[in-house]
Amino acid sequence: MNAPTEILRHEDAGVLTLTLHRPDKKNALTAAMYATLADQLNEAAQAQAVKVVVLQGSEQVFTAGNDLQDFRDHPPVPGSEPPAPVYRFLEALRTFPKPLLAAVAGPAVGIGTTLLLHCDLVHAADNAAFSLPFVNLGLCPEAGASVLLPALVGRQRASELLLMGEAFYADEALEMGLVNRVVPPPALHAGVQALAARLATRPLSALMATKALMKRSQPALQEVMDAEFAQFGQMLRAPACREALDAFMAKRKPDFTGM
Repeated sequence: MNAPTEILRHEDAGVLTLTLHRPDKKNALTAAMYATLADQLNEAAQAQAVKVVVLQGSEQVFTAGNDLQDFRDHPPVPGSEPPAPVYRFLEALRTFPKPLLAAVAGPAVGIGTTLLLHCDLVHAADNAAFSLPFVNLGLCPEAGASVLLPALVGRQRASELLLMGEAFYADEALEMGLVNRVVPPPALHAGVQALAARLATRPLSALMATKALMKRSQPALQEVMDAEFAQFGQMLRAPACREALDAFMAKRKPDFTGM
């Protein structure tokens, strides 16, 4: 299956919808999918016809996070030229100047949760399950989560979410401010599309200026994300991560003794 069929694109009346569509792998993200998402976001940022972008999965799953086999076979290299697709995607998220909405149902693992920190409005189905299992994989946070998450939910709660890596659910995500609204799964996508359509009737200049002003409180975000990516790349090649990935592939419990 090639990337264009794994990222479905639909544009209508100023709203671009990008749908993760890899149902056999729970929408796990590959390098090819990251590249497509980065290209689509960068093109949408420049397209006058696009006012709003929506990211979504299915009613059962948003994304299982990184495709671990793909990540293991093709680990991103910090500072590489051209930049790794996942880095391009993260930069496209950070710099996207227009309203970015997300519709989240089912699992939203790893980057499936951290990317939401860059979205302007997030609606979740009541079956949504979020998790940040980086430490459990011998890794560190990415996508600016090390600063964006504490700023959103407070340092103590962010520490619990990032250090423990345990799942949390839609009602808790609503209470902590990660999502704006929780709805039944059948109502999720239509509700977000209606919201996006309303935003698309607003003047684009006002939407972009408002978003840009709110982001002025994050002047060091690029530096933080670059540091995270460099650390992540080093840890991806370290013994703890190799053990975690080996254990995952073998469906056994990892042994981090001495790591």
